[in-house]
Amino acid sequence: MSLDLLLVIFAGIFGLLVGSFSNVLIWRIPRGENIAFPPSHCPNCDHPLAPKDLVPLFSWLSLGGKCRYCKAPIKPRYPVIEGLTGLAYAAIALAFPLTTYGLLAPLGLMLLFTLLLVGSAIDLDTFQLPDEITLTGVILGLIFAALPTGGMTRLLPTLPNAVEGALFGAGIVVLVSLLGSWVMRRFRERRFPEFPLGYQQISLGLLVGAWLGWPAALVAAALSAGVNVVAKKVVPIPELATLGGFVLSLVLSSAGTGPNILSMVNMALTGAGAVALLCGFYWWIHSLQSRRKTPNAEADSAAETPSDPVAMGFGDVKLMAAIGAFLGWQATLVAFVAAVPLGLLLALTFGKKLPFGPALAAGAVIALFWGPHLIAWYRGFTGM
Repeated sequence: MSLDLLLVIFAGIFGLLVGSFSNVLIWRIPRGENIAFPPSHCPNCDHPLAPKDLVPLFSWLSLGGKCRYCKAPIKPRYPVIEGLTGLAYAAIALAFPLTTYGLLAPLGLMLLFTLLLVGSAIDLDTFQLPDEITLTGVILGLIFAALPTGGMTRLLPTLPNAVEGALFGAGIVVLVSLLGSWVMRRFRERRFPEFPLGYQQISLGLLVGAWLGWPAALVAAALSAGVNVVAKKVVPIPELATLGGFVLSLVLSSAGTGPNILSMVNMALTGAGAVALLCGFYWWIHSLQSRRKTPNAEADSAAETPSDPVAMGFGDVKLMAAIGAFLGWQATLVAFVAAVPLGLLLALTFGKKLPFGPALAAGAVIALFWGPHLIAWYRGFTGM
């Protein structure tokens, strides 16, 4: 047996174990529970589970899908998550042999798959993508990009490319959200702008980034937030000026004024993405502080705070940023393009409202395995 094949088998077994832990994350993160303590227990009778109850796949099969102690049914999702993770880890080890790419890069892709799977399962249950999955994924993606991955061929993006991928991923989704919600409001201004950072600053980042790049977009957003803090209220930034100005900028660019249109779109997306991530991390830190002070304060506040119509959830913005940090901007674009028809197909198939996160995750898996081939095919087809 070759070394690569042996490593594929080990990766599959490792994936089964990670899949078992993924089920813990899927159950506990939305409930705000510690992921390590108490040890695994039946969610129905709270009886602690013995090691023989925790063998991936086999425990569920041997018990007939029921708890050993109270006989309550155990959801089939548990072995499905374990099996999918085992298969995916083995597939990654097979597609990207460790003898060629080193250990660290395939491990990073395995971690990305787990983040996508856990996030999708939680999104299907709650219509929310937790920051513990998405923003932690952004941080981990940048860490993996910064580390020397080893191997004869580089698989993960470099750190500058990972940063660009994260900003681009966040930007492409938040742009759809900005324009979509503007249309849903019939081009009226927001009634409930966030304080001190929010969608108004993201729209500003979109416009400033289109002309000056994402660092300038961050500076402009920070100055706007500072004005809000000093004024102790939201100082309006008309979307007619920011979003309308972005559309006008594209018209001017196509007429030969300023950067070429592709560069302008890229700079605008990374500018909006940079401010969106700034908002994401700010809101995450703020929610953690609120939770420490008053348990359930975040949920109560969300229930009481009115909001404007939303075209896409902000969790999708952060999930795409994590995908971009692991895969780079080109593969992230492939993921988004694949996710749109997948999301429509799922919605039409099941005939009900579904979260977009699982479609983004599926698109990311397509980009993970076939992204470079699809990009090469597109370049050959268009002659680029």
